[in-house]
Amino acid sequence: MGSEGTTFGQAIGPSCDSSYPGAEAAMLLRFGPHLIKPSAVFLRTALSFALVNRRPVLPGHVLVCPLRPAPRFRDLTPPEVADLFGTVQHVAGVLERHFGGTSLTISLQDGPEAGQSVPHVHVHMLPRRAGDLPRNDSVYEKLEERDDSTRDSPEGWRSEETMAAEAAELRKYF
Repeated sequence: MGSEGTTFGQAIGPSCDSSYPGAEAAMLLRFGPHLIKPSAVFLRTALSFALVNRRPVLPGHVLVCPLRPAPRFRDLTPPEVADLFGTVQHVAGVLERHFGGTSLTISLQDGPEAGQSVPHVHVHMLPRRAGDLPRNDSVYEKLEERDDSTRDSPEGWRSEETMAAEAAELRKYF
């Protein structure tokens, strides 16, 4: 992968080589313009990572992203697409079991007019169960409200401790 400040911005830290002692704990990942702390990440593959959401629509709402911060789906390479959706499939069963879901909403908003708020491809995954929302499809309205940048402020975010605890619980499955 490379050293500090890779050209793709995949990881920021002393080394991206996970065999380096303590490297994983020291690495920050990019999600568009945001730096993601390792404590919020519960799975990392060769080309993707999964993280807990700072403003979940429903309990268990997570994101799966390619390591390379590609702005649009069309910008991904075929291996990145395969890894991304293989990771989504792998995470799916864990989310349902861990959060007691009976179904999943899996959503990729590709471009600003589709509701994408961060210019980095990402898949929303939300465990669902009967009656979790008044109208089943209102989940998309909730995603849009949550992604409204005028409403996104640290006061509405979950604490780092809460996110780290959830990621640690999910990490046990992988």
